[in-house]
Amino acid sequence: MDPCTYKCYHTHDHDSRKFLEDYFSDNPEMAFKENSLIFPIQNLTRVFAAGHIKGDILLDLSIGSLVHHLYSACECFKDIIVLKDKDRCILELKRWVDKRTGAFHWGHAAKLHVDLEGKSHELEDKEVKVRSAIQHVLKCNFENKNMIEPIVLPPADCIISFGLLEAISKGQDDYIRYLRKFSRLLKPGGHFILFGCLGMTYITVGKEKFHILSYDEEFARKALEGEDFIIDDCKVQKRTAVSDLTDYEGIIFIVAHKEK
Repeated sequence: MDPCTYKCYHTHDHDSRKFLEDYFSDNPEMAFKENSLIFPIQNLTRVFAAGHIKGDILLDLSIGSLVHHLYSACECFKDIIVLKDKDRCILELKRWVDKRTGAFHWGHAAKLHVDLEGKSHELEDKEVKVRSAIQHVLKCNFENKNMIEPIVLPPADCIISFGLLEAISKGQDDYIRYLRKFSRLLKPGGHFILFGCLGMTYITVGKEKFHILSYDEEFARKALEGEDFIIDDCKVQKRTAVSDLTDYEGIIFIVAHKEK
């Protein structure tokens, strides 16, 4: 397929459930477990356990209807506010939060978290805590100056962004522009936690391929530093999956804080 025919994540709809099933499920045939589930959960558990990142508000700006990256965070923040630009993603996430019939099953991710924390007996409590912490799931528009106008959010203590910046950016200038918008939602001294796919040009959801901005570790670091972030932690894991659904080369995890 010619890359110019790829769809764009933020202008075309996608099958939110198919995306979760192919990249984040507990299906034995799901090829991405090591990169999309284990690597993020291990690093988030480690970082939040240190106790340095905490506060009142955590803002989540991530691709799809992901939940697994919020399990460790719910122990450190009173409220989690999730921003989505897709109605289908909002409905998918709210179905899980409200424990509706047919919601996507995230129990495998919860188990990974509690096992790493050495609290396997708290599996059910972990699910309850995450659901309780997600106070709001709000519709946003990445092109607006205030992405959730007319609502004005209080500055966040921390932002987590999982795979979104490269999905909504056509080029590197877009990536930096959106990163700047996201960072304006953060308190001075607040933390930004970034997960991204390195060297990735497309992702397949159902029968459709979506454009993804390809970048490397150096670009990600410079983009954050250019917005006055100080990088505290950075880990990269090479691709382990064997699949033609997507072509990423590795996963990057960065923790940075905003200069006061």
